Amino acid sequence: MLLTNNIKYTLSLRKIPRQVIILGFVSLFTDIASEMLYPVTPLFLTTMLGASMAVVGIIEGISEFTAGFLKGYFGRLSDKLGKRSIFITIGYGLSAIVKPLPGIFPFVSTVLVSRVTDRVGKGIRTAPRDALLASYADQPTNGSKGNTGEIFGFHRGMDTLGAAIGPIAALILLHFFHNDYILIFLVAFFPSIIAVGFTTLVKDRIVSAAAKKKEHYSAIWKNSPPQFKKVIYLITIFSLVNSSDVFLILKSQNVSHSSTLAILGYIFYNLIYAGASYPMGKLSDKFSKKSIYILGLIIFSAVYFGFAAAPSLNVIWGMFVLYGIYAASTEGVAKAWVSDLIPDHNRATAIGLLTMLSSFAMMLGSFLTGILWDQFGSSIPFYISSGVSLIIALSFLFIKEK
Repeated sequence: MLLTNNIKYTLSLRKIPRQVIILGFVSLFTDIASEMLYPVTPLFLTTMLGASMAVVGIIEGISEFTAGFLKGYFGRLSDKLGKRSIFITIGYGLSAIVKPLPGIFPFVSTVLVSRVTDRVGKGIRTAPRDALLASYADQPTNGSKGNTGEIFGFHRGMDTLGAAIGPIAALILLHFFHNDYILIFLVAFFPSIIAVGFTTLVKDRIVSAAAKKKEHYSAIWKNSPPQFKKVIYLITIFSLVNSSDVFLILKSQNVSHSSTLAILGYIFYNLIYAGASYPMGKLSDKFSKKSIYILGLIIFSAVYFGFAAAPSLNVIWGMFVLYGIYAASTEGVAKAWVSDLIPDHNRATAIGLLTMLSSFAMMLGSFLTGILWDQFGSSIPFYISSGVSLIIALSFLFIKEK
C-alpha cells in the first residue's frame, strides 16, 4: 500500500509544470535563508540586545505593514504591465542583500532595517509570483474542478520544506559555534543568492490578452464576484488574531526554558506543514476550497486554546503538529480560492489585495499581542485568537464557494 501511494504521488508530481517547479526551488532556498533567521531573530533581540516583547511586536508589525502595502501596489503594477518575472527577480534579490546586515551591525535598529527591507522584497514579488503560479494551473470549468489547489499546495510544500531546513541549519551552527547568533545572519546570505540564481530561469506567462487593461481598484472591486469580497473581509478579520509566529516560538521558550527546544518545535511544525501542503491542496481541488479552509480555522482555534490553557511541553508538541495542518489547509488554499474567482488579467491585483489587507491586519494583531503579553501575560491574546477564529470559521459556512 505504501509503495502504491508513493508511485501515485510521484506520477502526480510529474504533472507539475517546469516553471512551477523552478518557483518551488526559488522559495525553497529563500526560506532556508529566511527561516534560519526567523526563529533566531526574536531570541537575538530579547536575549542579546535586551529588547522587550513590545519591541519584537513593533518590528514584526512594521515589517508586515511594509510587505502588505507593497503586495497590493506591485500586484496591481504587475497586472498593468503584463509582467511577472521581473518583479520576482527584484524582490528576491533585495531580500538576499539585506540578510547579513544584523550580523555585521548587531543593533536593534539594524534588525529593524534588515527585517523591513526583507519584507519590501517580499512585497514586490509575492503577488506577481502567485499570479504566475495560478496561470500554470488548470482553471475550474463546468467539466473540471481544476488544480489550483494542487499547484499552490506544491509551492507551499517546497517553501515550507525550506522553512524546516533553515532552522535545522541554524541549530547546528548554534551548537557548534556556541550560540553565535551573528554567524547565522552571515551564513543565511548564501542560500539567498542561490534562490536569486533560480529566478533568472523564471519566464512570464500571461494567458489573457486583457493583461494590460488599465482598470482602477474601484472598478475591479465592483466587478468582482460577491464571494471574493466576502472571502477578503473574513480573512482580513482573521488576520487580526493571527499574529506573528514569533509569539508561538517565545511561548514555547517560556514553557520549555530552552531556546533549542523552542526552535525544534518550530522546525517540527514546518515539517508537518511541508508534508501536508500538497495533499491538502489536492483535497481542496477534489472537495472544496471552502471546506478545507474552514477545517484549517477550526484547527487554528484549537491550537491557540491549547497554547493558552495547557502550556506543557507535551501539549506544545501536539499543538505544533496541528498548527502545521492548519497552515497547510489555509495558506495556499486561500490563494487558490481567489485564483479560481478572479480572471488572469486581474489575478495579481486580487492576490495583492488579499495579502495586503491580511498583512495590515497581522501588523496590528502582532502589535496588540505584544502589548497584551507584556501587560496581562501570554494566555489572554491566545484565548482571544482562539475564540475569534472559531467565530470566523462558522461565518465561512454561509459563503458559497463560487
